[in-house]
Amino acid sequence: MRTETGRVRRIGTLLLSALLLTAVPIAGTAGAEPNPDVVEPARVLPLPPELDPGFYRPAAETVAAHAPGEIIAVRRVNVANFGLVPLNVDAWQVSYRSNNSRDEAVPAVATVLKPRGAAAAPRPLLSVQIAEDSTAGYCTPSYALQHLSAAPLLGQIVAPAEFVFAQAALQQGWAVVIPDHQGPDSAYAAGPLAGRITLDGIRAATSFAPLESGPAAPVGMYGYSGGSIATGHAAELHASYAPELNIVASAMGGVGADLGAALEMANNQATSGLVFAAVMGLAREYPDFADFLDRNLDPVGKTLMTLKAPLCVQYQSALLPFLNLKGMMRTQGDPMRDPAVTAMLDDTRMGRSVPDMPLFVWHSAWDEILPLPATNRLVDTYCADPGASVQYTRDHASEHIAAEVTGGPAALLWLRDRLGGVPAQPGCATADVATMLATPGELPFLASVFGETVASFFGKPIGAR
Repeated sequence: MRTETGRVRRIGTLLLSALLLTAVPIAGTAGAEPNPDVVEPARVLPLPPELDPGFYRPAAETVAAHAPGEIIAVRRVNVANFGLVPLNVDAWQVSYRSNNSRDEAVPAVATVLKPRGAAAAPRPLLSVQIAEDSTAGYCTPSYALQHLSAAPLLGQIVAPAEFVFAQAALQQGWAVVIPDHQGPDSAYAAGPLAGRITLDGIRAATSFAPLESGPAAPVGMYGYSGGSIATGHAAELHASYAPELNIVASAMGGVGADLGAALEMANNQATSGLVFAAVMGLAREYPDFADFLDRNLDPVGKTLMTLKAPLCVQYQSALLPFLNLKGMMRTQGDPMRDPAVTAMLDDTRMGRSVPDMPLFVWHSAWDEILPLPATNRLVDTYCADPGASVQYTRDHASEHIAAEVTGGPAALLWLRDRLGGVPAQPGCATADVATMLATPGELPFLASVFGETVASFFGKPIGAR
């Protein structure tokens, strides 16, 4: 398992070199010393992390010398819809220090965006955790969202699709931060890591003066599916890891509350290819789990890990579904009961603490990827605390993907009230609805977002009124 990450980088470098290397020189090396006071101009053709180590992987001593959330380097970027249609918005990338799940220093990158219109100071900030769900650097949101990025062609279709929710936030006049929450090794599904990177991304954004969102700015968090893993863990870690951040609300849907339950549900099913990618990602963050796989994964499983390592979410999902994931383990008895596996699952299971901000949670009643019972248990766990504030909705006319389309706008409307200073309803409330499209105000909000998004295709400044 120790050589798998190296193979990922070599394969990724070969793929991206074929697409990009003849067009631009590699700008920076891992030994270069970044300067946060120098803002590099935007490049015409962006480079993925595999070909840009100077920004994505600064020297270890440089990272360790910074505090969590402290910015190491900054550069301008041009963002676009599906890599093709430029957006009229201010955008930067920030490289900053974060911590992994063992509280060791790691580098992290986030994209920060500011709408063109004026706003009362401090400007509200929304942290959007996109479902990266991939195991290669060129699948990261920071690369995939840039103009002329090759990521959509390489299978990263989720990041450009979910970017519409970030654009909806910009249309409200909010600043936005989008962290590469899987970290430098693309540790897909490693929630405690993703939570720390998310919180440190908010620290970096609120300290970045051009964004106009200072330390007192009200902050919200949004994440769906793989993004819910980062959002949920960030919400649970807020009080202990970054209590100074003024996070006033969090919204998460299609919740990855229990990865063990997700694996059991996916075994031999159509979604097993995507969940196998999560197994790979978790091995990159949990050394004991990586050693367990190295000892027990059969040759078919190890071959699959090599084949799937350089893939983005579209191809991860499509390659060899209906896998018998547990059957690839050469263990005596149920592999889920091995101490290395149970330790990893315990560490990544949500519900270890109750978030100290109001929550908006939604889940499809027929979710085929992330099991509804696990989210029900999570909400029950939170709501056993009399101080919890949770609004939970189960949507009955959707499945996993459709539930973000129907529920995401309702979550943004709820966040708009919280970021606007309207208190959340105290306590817990659970609702079963036919469709969240019937949420009051959602259809007009959707029409407004769609209209502004179409107008932005023709150069309208995002956020301008």
